[in-house]
Amino acid sequence: MTAVIDLESYEDALATYDPVMGLEVHVELGTKTKMFCGCSTELKQDANSQTCPVCLGLPGALPVVNEIGVESAIKIGLALNCEIAEWCRFARKNYFYPDMPKNFQTSQYDEPIAFDGYLDVQLEDGEIFRVQIERAHMEEDTGKSTHVGGATGRIHGASHSLLDYNRAGIPLIEIVTKPIEGAGARAPEVAKAYVAELRELIKALGVSEARMEMGQMRCDVNLSLRPHGREAFGTRSETKNVNSLRSVERAARFEIQRHAAVLNSGGTIVQETRHFHEEDGSTTAGRIKDNAEDYRYFPEPDLVPVAPARDWVEELRGGLPELPRLRRARLKEEWGVNEHDMQSILNAGAVELIVATIDAGAPADQARKWWMGELARNANETGRGLDELGVTPAQVARVAELVASGDLNDKLARQVLEGVLAGEGDPDAVVEKRGLKVVSDEGALSTAVDEAIAGNAAIADKIRGGKVAAAGALVGAVMKATRGQADAARVRELILEKLGVEG
Repeated sequence: MTAVIDLESYEDALATYDPVMGLEVHVELGTKTKMFCGCSTELKQDANSQTCPVCLGLPGALPVVNEIGVESAIKIGLALNCEIAEWCRFARKNYFYPDMPKNFQTSQYDEPIAFDGYLDVQLEDGEIFRVQIERAHMEEDTGKSTHVGGATGRIHGASHSLLDYNRAGIPLIEIVTKPIEGAGARAPEVAKAYVAELRELIKALGVSEARMEMGQMRCDVNLSLRPHGREAFGTRSETKNVNSLRSVERAARFEIQRHAAVLNSGGTIVQETRHFHEEDGSTTAGRIKDNAEDYRYFPEPDLVPVAPARDWVEELRGGLPELPRLRRARLKEEWGVNEHDMQSILNAGAVELIVATIDAGAPADQARKWWMGELARNANETGRGLDELGVTPAQVARVAELVASGDLNDKLARQVLEGVLAGEGDPDAVVEKRGLKVVSDEGALSTAVDEAIAGNAAIADKIRGGKVAAAGALVGAVMKATRGQADAARVRELILEKLGVEG
């Protein structure tokens, strides 16, 4: 349980102060081996089973740079409109922590591989906000500490800690923004939109799955406040390792309110790292934030400089995929949806699922309808992402095909998807098992219509008298009698034919 912290109201905070943000995003690259050795990066292996003298920092072990890691860094830099260094070096960032066996992190300091870029992000109302990129540099991840015996999973109160060095040495790209100014009250929204756009960019490049919930992408949110009209930045806090889009937004908003409360009470902001708490969106103090000088950076003596050939850089530039924002604009046009609907699709994480469903043969409107309707409802009710439901684009496309052929109506299609979600098999298997095909036998339909007319004589008389809208009641009776498996349009036609009324 986190301590209660005094907060200023968000509106009052923004009435007095301008927020300034800096976002540092770490991306784990999807390479097969680590950044400086040949150890596997495969997940969920036995603790400390993927280590060697290099990533454990044993005396005499010499690192070798992962070429795919460098290539991925260049791709990211190019996609972020950065300059790519003609020559850069690795450096040692020196500090002690138990999950870093070498007692230094191999990183880049004043000579990053990519610098001076930008990323345009789209806010929910369609406004484009440009985030300037300071740098993107290569480094390695640390190991993993598990604190045992405490109530919170943190080191305070734990009886002991376990260390797993399998993750130590996995390639990371750290992407650092320049100070983000001018966002005002929309600063938390800008932070969320930036990380969301960056995640889509990373996935499009194919350099990482960028799954935030698995730690493959995480964000440090730096925030400070300054009174309106002042140019100098305030003292910043750094909320570490925020691992969801919603949490990035919540962390920025909380820190704006906390900073304002401290400043308004005459207090002083401490430059420190802070922990984010998912349960209530609050942050608590971590450690006093060191300055760069405290890390005693110096060039890594065991690695030669990296000097990417210009023709290689241009070859990589030419191979970049269509960038996510441009692709969304194209899909929006192709699908015939408005900005609000496209944003809803993006927020639901449905873009790729809809694209795959269309590729599997479904019309665009049907692919959107099922993913953003029945399946989105199920995802919301169960607290899962659309990609975690267990239904595939091919299965959704098959449901759309069965509806188009007349074998299913929408009501039956929803029951088929319900069966697929329940693990009853593919759509055809669910249809067979549950007996869900539309009743198309004219004889059976005619009998059901006759029975509905006979059982609702007063309604039938109204229809004969010209009140054609009353036919809906008879259609409902037939649908009920056939357990929703009749073709409602054909039922209505039969009713009017039998009553001698023009439709």
